[in-house]
Amino acid sequence: MISNQESLNLSPFLAIYDIVVPKDNILRQINELVDFTFILEELKMKYCLDNGRNAVPPIRMFKYLLLKSIFDLSDVDVVERSKYDMSFKYFLNMAPEDSVINPSSLTKFRKLRLPDEGLLDLLIGKTVEIALEKEIIKSKTIIVDATHTKARYNDKSPKEFLQEKSKNLRKAAYQIDESIKGKFPPKTTSNEVKDELDYCHQLISVIEKESKFTVIPSVTEKLNMLKEVVTDFTEHLSYSTDLDARVGHKTEDSSFFGYKSHIAMCDERIITAAVITTGEKSDGKYLQDLIRKSEQAGVEIDTVIGDTAYSEKDNIKYTKNRNIVLVSKLHPVTSRGTRKKEDEFEFNKDAGMYICPAGHMAIKKKFENRTDKNPRMKYLFDINKCKICPLRDGCYKEGAKTKTYHVTIKSTEHKNQEAFQNSEEFKKIAATRYKIEAKNSELKNRHGHDVATSAGLFGMQIQAATAIFAVNLKRILKIISEKSEKE
Repeated sequence: MISNQESLNLSPFLAIYDIVVPKDNILRQINELVDFTFILEELKMKYCLDNGRNAVPPIRMFKYLLLKSIFDLSDVDVVERSKYDMSFKYFLNMAPEDSVINPSSLTKFRKLRLPDEGLLDLLIGKTVEIALEKEIIKSKTIIVDATHTKARYNDKSPKEFLQEKSKNLRKAAYQIDESIKGKFPPKTTSNEVKDELDYCHQLISVIEKESKFTVIPSVTEKLNMLKEVVTDFTEHLSYSTDLDARVGHKTEDSSFFGYKSHIAMCDERIITAAVITTGEKSDGKYLQDLIRKSEQAGVEIDTVIGDTAYSEKDNIKYTKNRNIVLVSKLHPVTSRGTRKKEDEFEFNKDAGMYICPAGHMAIKKKFENRTDKNPRMKYLFDINKCKICPLRDGCYKEGAKTKTYHVTIKSTEHKNQEAFQNSEEFKKIAATRYKIEAKNSELKNRHGHDVATSAGLFGMQIQAATAIFAVNLKRILKIISEKSEKE
């Protein structure tokens, strides 16, 4: 039950806060900047209003989560620090002598009290509202990007996890003496974790009997790791419990297991919208959501800046229809094609045909209309010439009955975007995109957004909501401070 939320704190020790929590303390500044009663209005339906024990005020519980994000602390650590840090107690609207909550209460609050959806938009909207009231947001430009967050748990199954650790031990042993391989037990072929555990026990036993290995740090480190994993294997079963997390790709050669935060930020570095998804989702598909959410928060938009992921055809059409300038380079596949420069054929404008590097001209061309992609023109070459061509290696495939060369016909949208991206105006605006990369770095390195603190998409959304709320408040306070110094 929640009641007396507006009651005054009558502790005789409140004056301590005036001494130990200075006016420039960030938590005091946040308390003065934000009216947190909006949290009570949002959460009161999650509580019984007339029955049961008095609950810890929901505003205070939310502030605990905010402290976790601001200072990148665990549940246990934020509660422990609240026992003795007077700035924490002041922020939580507690008397100096008040006792703190049990850390387990935060888990219950996250799961049972916070809204199933909408918290992220609510918190971002509140900070944008404050920024607009303080006349901080003046630009009509937003920068969009996505940053990844690794899942709290490994994406390997328990058996795969055990196999990885046993393999590391074997490799370390082989570097000392390859002959030990003959003493190792045969690898298990079943899919049972129990069988893999039995194998690991046998492997550990073999290594421990060989004294020459137990004095080599590179081997003992891997041995101790495997022993720990085997001993606590039930705990490591949880490494595969995040059913929502997915594999995403940062580059062609690197991947991660977890989630993505798709973010929009105004030129004043206030995050105006966010969408949290699993890791495999495409960045460009969420541009329209970010624009819509930013506008719902009260931001006017006439320019959007993003990387190549946001220049897909639908986004170009959408922004054009909304009279929004899209500063996003076309993907090289769209603007240049997938071929290497040395593999390109020359176009003869007089004949209207392509000529291969050997000097042979296409003998026919055919238009191909595709519903899901831009149309293309197919050029056909004399296969008999290709068969005996001295440059056929890498160009003609033995046994092929035809030799074709395809050229994608760019849409009007792509042609216009390509012309725009070569302009000086485009280059000047695009130069400010670095700002959102710095914001992503702040979220990860200062507010724990690099690794998920719990399993599941819902937990990731709460984590993102509090982290973004924190960084936006910090940014607002910094701008207010800079303004006052100038005045």
